This record gives sequence, structure tokens and C-alpha cells, in this order.
Amino acid sequence: MASQDIPKVMKQPRLGRKTDERKTASQNVPKIMRQGNLAPWLYLLPALLVMSFFIVYPMINTVALSFSNKDGTVSAATTCIAGNPCWGVFENYRYALTSEFDFSSPVSFWNTFWKSSFGNNIKWMFLMTAGTVGIGLAFAVLADRVKYEPLAKAVIFMPMAVSFVGAGIIWKFVYDYGTRQVQIGLLNSIITAFGGDPVAWLSTPGLNTLMLIVVGIWIWTGFCMTILSASLKSVPDEILEAARVDGASEWTVFWRIMVPIITPTILVVITTMVINVLKLFDIVYVMTGGNFGTNVIANRMYTEMYKNFNAGRGTAVAVILVLAIIPFIYYNIKRFLAQEAMR
Repeated sequence: MASQDIPKVMKQPRLGRKTDERKTASQNVPKIMRQGNLAPWLYLLPALLVMSFFIVYPMINTVALSFSNKDGTVSAATTCIAGNPCWGVFENYRYALTSEFDFSSPVSFWNTFWKSSFGNNIKWMFLMTAGTVGIGLAFAVLADRVKYEPLAKAVIFMPMAVSFVGAGIIWKFVYDYGTRQVQIGLLNSIITAFGGDPVAWLSTPGLNTLMLIVVGIWIWTGFCMTILSASLKSVPDEILEAARVDGASEWTVFWRIMVPIITPTILVVITTMVINVLKLFDIVYVMTGGNFGTNVIANRMYTEMYKNFNAGRGTAVAVILVLAIIPFIYYNIKRFLAQEAMR
């Protein structure tokens, strides 16, 4: 019993000393500088007011408009048409989720799905994310081994310095389709110079989405390379040297040592690219305007809001877009907090 009481007796003086030190420190602070529990909130108040006015209120208003008709005066249930499916107050969401699809047969639904804005966003999500992360990782590994590493990385990163609108205009000239005699588009000029036929890159369904994805990869690869290169430099040289001494090839070193170590960074880059793809707008709007089967969710939202002047349907598409992005944002925040807890 005596041995069990010893720790309790020893802890009490330590806690008492800490309390006394805090009291003494607070007494030494001039009265005018002492802050109560309300003071931190007063410092945050201006930022909270700004965020409430520019973020919280627009968000609430957007959700409210998504349940209204096109001018926000009455419920969306009043827009239902007799004899057609109706979701009542959720009618705008029914339109946003189903209007692009043909439900007459499974084959028709499958074909229309991949031509819809949702299908195009999925194409962008997989192809652009895989392209930017894969090529960015390859550039990160190779750039670390060249003599002029900073220059090489600067050249690869340079497209990020160009605005997305500017990049869209540049690549629209590259893909331009003229006549057989005159080709001002760089790509078709090269093709016709070798005796080939020009291709309508931006107006051929299926092909045009792939060409737009190439532009997205061109822009974002430098960003992925920079993040992944910084992560690769954190891999201990001792581990790499030990693996090479043991006879491991460079391919084995890369896949068995480098990639597992930087996997958390790769996942963060992937989720960041997915978020960028889901809210993609500029490239599609500038290069095709969403025509020829290239529409994406954000472009469709813009069309409903500012071309069809239907605020209800436009905000419903916007809410769906936000709901699609939230899981990836949550994953990034959760991983960040987990990493901070480990430090």
C-alpha cells in the first residue's frame, strides 16, 4: 500500500507548482493586456463575418434555389408536367440526374451515359488523373537524375503559369481544322504535310474529349511533378544505397522502395487532381463550349444558369457537383489531421 501511495504524493507538488507558475505568469501580465474567453472570438469575428457573407449565405441560398422554379419564386414541384415522372420539390434534381439519359433499354442508357456530362467527367477523372500523376511521377524521377534539374523542372512546370483560358486558346489553334488546302492548325498541318487527311479533333465525338484531356494533362503534369519530386527527395539515401548494394535493379528500387514510401503523397496528389477534374470548366468552355458531346458537370451548370436562365436547375447541378467533391475533400483533411497527429 505504501508503494502505491508514493506516486500520488509525488504528483501533487508538481501539479501545484504548475498552477502557481500559471497564476504568477498571469499576474505579471498588465491588466490592459489580459484577455478573457471572449477575446479570441473578437479577433476571429471579421473573418467569420466575411466568410458568412461570401460563403455560408451563398451556399444556403444555392440549396434553397435548387428546390425552386427557374426564377426562384415558387416550389420546383410546380414545374412538373402531367404524364411525366415527377419528384415533387426535388424536380430539379430529377432533371439534373436523368435528363441526359435514355432509359428505354440498358444499351441505350449505357450509350447515353458515356456521352453525358457525368460520363465525360468520369473519363476526365480516370484518364487525366492517371496521366498527370503517372507522367508527373516519371518526370520527377528522371528530372532528379539530369544535370540541369532546375531548368528541366522549370520547363515542365511552365504550363501551370499559363491561365486555363489561355491554354485553351493555344491548344484550340493546335487542333484547328481547316480545309484540305489550308490548315492553320499545327497538328493538322503536320498530318497533311505527310500526305494524310486533316482530322476534326474538336468536333468528332469521343475523340474530342480525349484531345481535351491531353490539354489538361499538359497543364497539370508540372504541378504533380513538383509535389512528387519533393516527396522523392525525402526518401533516405541509405535505404536506396543498401538496396542497390544487395543487387536490386533500379526498377525494383523504384517500385519496392520509393513508391511505398511516397504513397501518402501520391494519394494526396490523386485526390487533389480528382477535385480539380470534378470542377473542371475553363478548358471545355473555351475550346468546345460543351458542344459535340464534350459537356461536363460544371459547364452544364453554367449553361443552365446563364444561357437557359433556369436558376433552379443550375443550382441543382451545382449542389450535385459539391456533393461529389465533398468526400475527396474530407479524405484529404482526414489524412492531413492524421499526419499532424503523428508529428
